[in-house]
Amino acid sequence: MKKIINPWKGMDKYNCFGCCPTNESGVKMEFFEDGDEIISFWKPEPQFQGWINTLHGGIHAVLLDEISGWTVFRKMQTGGVTSRMEIKYLKPVDTTQSHLILKARIKGIVRNLVTVEAELYSADDELCSKALCTYYTFSKEKAEKDMNFRGCDVEPEEFIPLI
Repeated sequence: MKKIINPWKGMDKYNCFGCCPTNESGVKMEFFEDGDEIISFWKPEPQFQGWINTLHGGIHAVLLDEISGWTVFRKMQTGGVTSRMEIKYLKPVDTTQSHLILKARIKGIVRNLVTVEAELYSADDELCSKALCTYYTFSKEKAEKDMNFRGCDVEPEEFIPLI
């Protein structure tokens, strides 16, 4: 497994709620590549709860949407936007857990539409929610012009999660 390098880190005005490491209100996700899958390890915090000690459903959606987007960035080497997202909430997520695991992979590609499957697992490896996202991808030229996207690489050394 290798850590994906955030191509926007340090860029002026970059403040994504999902992946910007300096957004005080954001979820600050990081991503890793493991074969065909993109993986993220995320620690839930109390400010992201809906009900007491329960992760807000909207945060489930943010996490699943963000990992789907990063799957497109890394695997397709272009940017785009989410055009459709279907979520199934299967189990509540306790915000006192040590971590959550998110996994995503490309399910299909038709022209410039990429379908991504994503799952959110508890620290005990229980499937809590899953999504099917359709991503409208841009040409590489448009992604560079409109999103400042020039590619998405990985760190050279292997990453071993300490969970």
